[in-house]
Amino acid sequence: MQDYHPSPDLLRDRIILVTGAVEGVGRAVARGAARHGATVVLCAKDEAKLEAVYDEIEADGGPEPASLPLDLEQADEPLYLGVATTLGDELGRLDGLVHCATYAPFLSRVDDYDAEQWQRVTRVNLTAPFLLTQACMPLLRAADDASVVFTADRVGRRGLAYWGAFAAAKFGIEGLTQVLAEETRDSTRIRVNSLDPGIVRTAQRRQLYPGEDPNTLPTADVAVPAYLWLLGPDSAGTTGQALSAQGA
Repeated sequence: MQDYHPSPDLLRDRIILVTGAVEGVGRAVARGAARHGATVVLCAKDEAKLEAVYDEIEADGGPEPASLPLDLEQADEPLYLGVATTLGDELGRLDGLVHCATYAPFLSRVDDYDAEQWQRVTRVNLTAPFLLTQACMPLLRAADDASVVFTADRVGRRGLAYWGAFAAAKFGIEGLTQVLAEETRDSTRIRVNSLDPGIVRTAQRRQLYPGEDPNTLPTADVAVPAYLWLLGPDSAGTTGQALSAQGA
């Protein structure tokens, strides 16, 4: 999908919510979606960084975005429902929901994994995407062609040592993708897929691999065409798939 060349107005008039929108893959996807005509709802917990991405999108000439400050670790079900109600009142629908927020503080043996950290990692990477998606289902059903994209990871498709809770959560994301795709396949116009952006240059990658030269890795922009394809009409009929932005 790296060779995909979306039309400039691919996402024109579409409303797309992106979590983790202030850095890494989320920021790249948010800016890419806006450049192709989408009204992007920027979601992250750091309001200052949200404002910075907001300004970048406006400077790029994209439609005016919206900011949604939200701490995925602390948010509970009533808060997610309140967020969905606010979005419904102000926007009426969602044409796309992209889960890019991620949290992986360290690599550790299962023997040594701190139980409190296990809960934090699984909450941000699995429970929060479930709760936000569940709350937004009425908004997605209201769209003519809605797409939910769960950001996957190679360690959630084949487990690797020391990835602990993050790998477990990402395996859960693959299951959630498949279940939701089956539940919506025949009764809605919602498409649900997972996408592994591949190894890219991010702050999280630098934290987990401090000895690695980040300049040897591609930027997160390399994954953007695949996200745009899934969000736009060119991927009509594609649902329940585990896809990769870089290679097979």
